[in-house]
Amino acid sequence: MRRLVIFLAVFGNFALTVSAQDSPHRKDTSRLPAKPRPALDRKKYEHRKFDSTLFTENAAATRSDYLESLEKTFLLLDQVSVTLGTLTQLDDLQGRLTQEQSALALLKSRLSQSEKTFNIRNLQMFNTLLDELHRNETVYSKQLNAYDNKVDSVQKQITGLKKDTLMLHIFRDTALTDSFRDQLGQLRDKWRQADSLIKTNTTVIDDLKVLSSENTIAIEELTSKVDNELKAVGGRAFGKERPYLWEATGSVTPTPTNTGFVNSVSSEQKLVRYYFSNTRNKRFWLLLTGLAFFYWVFFNYRSLRRMNVLNVLDEFHFLFLRPWPVAATLVFLLSLAPLFDIHAPAIYIESTQFFLMLVLTVIFYRLLPKDLFRGWCIFLLLFLLVPLTRILGLPVHLERWTDLLQCAASATLGSYGLLVRKRWIPGPDNRFTGARANFVIGAVCLYVLLNLAAIWCNITGRVTLSQIFGDTAVYALAQIVSLTVFVRVVVECFLLQIQSSRVRKKYPVHFDFGQIARSVNRGIAVLAALLWLIVFSTNLNLFDAISDWLTDALTTVRTVGSLPFTLGGIFLFAGIIWIANFLQRYITYFFGDVGDDAAMDDKGQRSRLLVMRLILLTLGFLLAVAASGLSVDRLTVILGALSVGIGLGLQSIVNNFVSGVILIFDRPLRIGDTVEIGDKRGKVREIGIRSSRLLTEDGAEVIIPNGDVLSHNIVNWTLSNNHTRVSLQFNVVKPAKPDDLSTEAIQDIVKKNDNVLEHRDPEVLLNPISSKQLSLRVFFWCKDFNRVPLTTNEVQSDIYRYLESKNLLLE
Repeated sequence: MRRLVIFLAVFGNFALTVSAQDSPHRKDTSRLPAKPRPALDRKKYEHRKFDSTLFTENAAATRSDYLESLEKTFLLLDQVSVTLGTLTQLDDLQGRLTQEQSALALLKSRLSQSEKTFNIRNLQMFNTLLDELHRNETVYSKQLNAYDNKVDSVQKQITGLKKDTLMLHIFRDTALTDSFRDQLGQLRDKWRQADSLIKTNTTVIDDLKVLSSENTIAIEELTSKVDNELKAVGGRAFGKERPYLWEATGSVTPTPTNTGFVNSVSSEQKLVRYYFSNTRNKRFWLLLTGLAFFYWVFFNYRSLRRMNVLNVLDEFHFLFLRPWPVAATLVFLLSLAPLFDIHAPAIYIESTQFFLMLVLTVIFYRLLPKDLFRGWCIFLLLFLLVPLTRILGLPVHLERWTDLLQCAASATLGSYGLLVRKRWIPGPDNRFTGARANFVIGAVCLYVLLNLAAIWCNITGRVTLSQIFGDTAVYALAQIVSLTVFVRVVVECFLLQIQSSRVRKKYPVHFDFGQIARSVNRGIAVLAALLWLIVFSTNLNLFDAISDWLTDALTTVRTVGSLPFTLGGIFLFAGIIWIANFLQRYITYFFGDVGDDAAMDDKGQRSRLLVMRLILLTLGFLLAVAASGLSVDRLTVILGALSVGIGLGLQSIVNNFVSGVILIFDRPLRIGDTVEIGDKRGKVREIGIRSSRLLTEDGAEVIIPNGDVLSHNIVNWTLSNNHTRVSLQFNVVKPAKPDDLSTEAIQDIVKKNDNVLEHRDPEVLLNPISSKQLSLRVFFWCKDFNRVPLTTNEVQSDIYRYLESKNLLLE
């Protein structure tokens, strides 16, 4: 043991000596005189020296450590340029914010002028533009904050370099500085470049944030001013704003000069251009929808033309669809324009409606009788007078007389139309439109009433209210006519899709399209009514008020017990469910399946469509739950409550639903199969979620709950194929010679029938009944189960004729 201790002590002294020699920065103490140590402390000192050198590692930094620290610093500085290089939209943001500043300056200048230089249409446009500016400003502010956070993160990383002790040691030690001179020179250049980038981007971002804040403040101020002006206009509208129309005009405030009017119109045009340039994405999606519609109609016409069967469309009497559906596409596109930009300024609605009226004029030129077309042209001229009066900038008194004449002429035209309505209201054989007569009459009555109200308001000095009623009358009737054509165009497109799909799948071209057209018409009419209400409320200056009221009513959180909910979530839930149900009902039309017997033989397609309908309903329900904001734990509570109801009284409904899902995916029977379920036999016409329908040979439709279908034994005659074996029996006279009754001849007779399988030979059996009679039995296989009765009759007649020719039939 003593020898082991002595060896470890000697080895420890040797390790200390080597370590002192190898360390380049350790101070050389070999030449210094040794300090005398007390004899008692020497043993402790040696023991401590042994512990620190043998079992601890040397922590002195080496050259590789310094190089590694330099490499990390280089990488960090390179990352600065990479990170700041992602701030690519600063120039674009600066241009947009500067453009917004110019638009706000124009708005401020317009609002600072006399209120006579703009009417309620101008105020509506200003309000819409400010809303768009506010939305843009929110987006810009978020993007600038994200950029600012990136720069701050880079700055924190750069600041962290000051805490790197190795880098500080390099700069403090002259020997190390000389050793890494080249690396430090490159590092200095990198540092200056990174510092310059950080300072430049920080300055730019700060300037843009200041500009964004200024724009936000200006937007809030101008929005408040426009809202106050709109409220003031609404308050003044029901009071007397001007003298009576027959009074002298001297008391009327003078109108602005021509130069002021030109400037105001120019600034308004600039504001409109700014709005359209910043909302082009909305029109992009509208244009994309129009192109898809055009290609849809064009493709269906092209497929029918290639098959040379365009005549199959004659029974539909299409009014607006053509092989090149340019006019129909424009009607579809312009009618949907308000839906893609609900908050668009009034001039946008006026422009789209103007182009739509021109397209309708071209269409009506070939459809309407001459006297009715002349009436339409007069209405078009009166329609053009509405925006033209505002653009010309007439004096107020002259503008009132112009509006009076325009409203009087419109009321006269509408009244005349009502008097002769029997000549232009479409009857059952009229090809003009599918609109109901009462709907058209109601639209014309509204047109007349609004014009009469505008005349009374104009005479009594309520100019603003007169303008509102006059504009609303014209645009309401124009849009009702255009939406009527729009609905008919969509219905015609559905019928075209159904017919082209049926022709491609070789279904019969004749089907009952009346019920389909009426059901599709009802669905599209809901969308048309929504579009009309949007434009109608905008013209009456009620859209913003209604929108704000609905937003507040739909987003307010209400509670029933401990369950919070919003009316918006409920309506959204119901709306998505309705859309999903609408789609699953009409999705089959796109594939030519209208529920008739023609498509029942295409079992694969019917099964796929059935699965697609179930998927649409399931996805619609899940999407409705997600969109309504109902949390999962609340849904669990509701499902728990429903489970109690299921256990008490909804067992049969759930059983039928689950059985329907099993029938859809397990497919023991498919649409078009001939089956026997219990004592019922027929062809499967429909497999629904709750029940299935069988079409019997007598034409009756038997509705069987899905639970009953699975609880009975199912005999499916056409599950894997349509083949079935037929048996025929004849009693014949025993022939005198065996050759007189040839089984081969009977087999040949059976094989001649087209519905008999070729690869399975018929079987003919002869069994004696008595010494003079034989029983002749014939077995063969039919290709198509549905043609078994006809095939049996044909084969049986042929065999009878053969036996009769051989005199083998019993008398």
